[in-house]
Amino acid sequence: MSVQLVSLGSGSNGNATLVRVRDTLLLIDAGFSAKIICQRLESIGISPNDLAAILVSHEHSDHVKGVPVMARKFGMPVWLTHGTYRRLKDKNMPVVEHFHPHGSFCIGDAKVTPFPIPHDAAEPCQFIVSDGRRRFAIATDMGCVTPYISELLEGVDALLLEANYDGQMLRNGVYPYALQSRIDGRYGHLSNEQSADLAASIEHPGLQKLFLGHLSENNNTPDSALDSVANRLRRGADDVCVLKRASVSDWFEVV
Repeated sequence: MSVQLVSLGSGSNGNATLVRVRDTLLLIDAGFSAKIICQRLESIGISPNDLAAILVSHEHSDHVKGVPVMARKFGMPVWLTHGTYRRLKDKNMPVVEHFHPHGSFCIGDAKVTPFPIPHDAAEPCQFIVSDGRRRFAIATDMGCVTPYISELLEGVDALLLEANYDGQMLRNGVYPYALQSRIDGRYGHLSNEQSADLAASIEHPGLQKLFLGHLSENNNTPDSALDSVANRLRRGADDVCVLKRASVSDWFEVV
């Protein structure tokens, strides 16, 4: 078996990642409108009816915008923590499954291991998805990296890592001080340098691909994120990919 993944878009305006484990298709977050998500799925030959479930990391709109409509239109289960569910504005979903952020569970052929993240949401988490042998992790929307997160990410085979902002661009930009403080606080987002620190600390020969995602449209550039992270790694920049905010990536297979 293998784990395959494709980004439907990653950035401050929306996030959605499709993961396939054998015959099981999971959509992790749906931060675009249902119409856009369906269009992007169909562009890669996937019917929304093929999705086994939506996993929700937290309640911010760039992660849940399309969740209720997708759930109602296609009858798919939505998996999320109790805290995230309580904060949803639209709870009208036909099938809701709750999980604890410290407990693994299976959906079809996929083993899902959520883990809590420091972010300004009710009960936020991110996910490691595995076929029992290979592991793909998403680590975005974190204000800092905890020892627990670092330990969990050791040995992953592929990683989608947040590189939200360039520190200098944020400080010199137009955002008011309060918003700057929220972004670079312990419950905000990871900077390019923080992302580089984490990537360097967990890099190992078996890390097949590192994706940089959730880039700010106003406080970062793909070149800045790539330069910051790739320069800290022992591998070449060819193994590091910056995901685009508003377009579908290529499929990647973790073998």
